[in-house]
Amino acid sequence: MLGKQKLPPRALAAETPEQAAAKKLAREQRDAQVRGVASIHEMREAIKLASRRLPHITEVPRVGLLDAAAFRARAALNLPFLVEGIVGRWPLTRQQPSILRERHGHMPVRARVGDYIGTAFAPDRAMQDMTMAEYLDLAERTEGLPPYLGNLELKELNSMCHWPTFFDKMGPPRFWIGPADTVTPLHCDYDDNIFAQIWGTKRIFLAPPHHDEFLYPKEANAILFGSPFDPEAPDYERYPLARQANLVEVIVQPGDMLYVPAGWYHQVHALTFSLSSNRWARAVPLVMQAV
Repeated sequence: MLGKQKLPPRALAAETPEQAAAKKLAREQRDAQVRGVASIHEMREAIKLASRRLPHITEVPRVGLLDAAAFRARAALNLPFLVEGIVGRWPLTRQQPSILRERHGHMPVRARVGDYIGTAFAPDRAMQDMTMAEYLDLAERTEGLPPYLGNLELKELNSMCHWPTFFDKMGPPRFWIGPADTVTPLHCDYDDNIFAQIWGTKRIFLAPPHHDEFLYPKEANAILFGSPFDPEAPDYERYPLARQANLVEVIVQPGDMLYVPAGWYHQVHALTFSLSSNRWARAVPLVMQAV
């Protein structure tokens, strides 16, 4: 029995081109209002312009525990960094993965199934509703690309997390659960992002916003762009400009919190069974506030 908690419907209504265009415009206006900017397009261009002044980096630095003021000052430099000493204090970090089945097996979840990498940013990608216990069973027996629980609000798990108040406005926590080889392909979000690694290990590749000119991006929506280039299996014959992209690899370990500045491209690959969570800021990106 799933109880009272339900997932939102996924029905995709048929739209005319005019309806789709009007819906897209309304969403962009709403997104701009939420973030306190006049135009999402102008925000994106400002972020990319600011990133052209960035130094070439070869690694993502680690820093100790930061208060909100120190975090914001560092984040305004528009470079990614890892923060230690926050996530490791969360009660959820001290739990074992077995808690998912034992305490939350009844919880309704929506899994990405099939080739969700190839259709990562399509509105009609294959999804399957099930319970957490059913998902764990499916993930154990699936050959090839394992199913992925991604970008889900799971309030039961978030009750065991203590998020820092680095931003004035943040979206709800999103959870990412899956075995080794679950992947979120290369993409960028035009919001500042803090990413908490709770269990397991992930490999993340990052590239600065203005290197979109080398990454063949395609718009999913005004604040989300996906790239077909895979930095773990680079196809330079098909994507020759990608040779010029400054892609930096970082391994996130349990207890790490990664800051991903708005507009930075990132690809996330689980190396072990993994639980991660992230939150996006819902305000003017810090790099723009620093200009």
